[in-house]
Amino acid sequence: MKPPVRVLVDATNKISSAGVVEILEGLSGFEVVAEPADADVVVVLVDRVDVGTPARLRRWASSTTGPLVLVAGDLGGLDLLTAVSCRVSGVMSRAGVTAERLGEVLRTVAANGAVVPPALLGDLLRQVARLHQEVLAPNGLTGTGLTSRETDVLRLVAEGFDTAEIAEELNYSERSVKHVLHGMTTRLGLRSRAHAVAHALREGMI
Repeated sequence: MKPPVRVLVDATNKISSAGVVEILEGLSGFEVVAEPADADVVVVLVDRVDVGTPARLRRWASSTTGPLVLVAGDLGGLDLLTAVSCRVSGVMSRAGVTAERLGEVLRTVAANGAVVPPALLGDLLRQVARLHQEVLAPNGLTGTGLTSRETDVLRLVAEGFDTAEIAEELNYSERSVKHVLHGMTTRLGLRSRAHAVAHALREGMI
């Protein structure tokens, strides 16, 4: 039997909190907890997304290790990229909260999935496109946070190529290859080539 998904509920008002807690207590497979260290998922309920919402999410992201689910009465103005950076894996409109739907969302994010309302997907794509155009592309970075040159080099390292072979394959000097690898491992706080490959594979960079 699977252990229950442990959920901490944080709400801007007691009525909202009590309502969600009541729903969870009536669902099989969930346990409401009070301590951040005990939580698998944190549900953050706000009346509307405002200037204080990102700070609220960041506080939870810094005090817990699991994903967050944001439930808001009004999702207008939500910066999805900021939410994602705060480990928000699920977004729900309060009007759409039912016992069945809340259970589905919590199970999904607890299993490392993500849930975003279809109406917000267009906003997310536009924000990602703007990030690429205004931040990544001007700095020669791709969506993975690596430059195209770093990606090419790292893929060959993963395939077992040594420095000389990488230089020949990409038509670089060996010094350039070493410079690329050193810059990448230093920037990402990695210890070695092997560590860089393991990190890139784990994060889906290559």
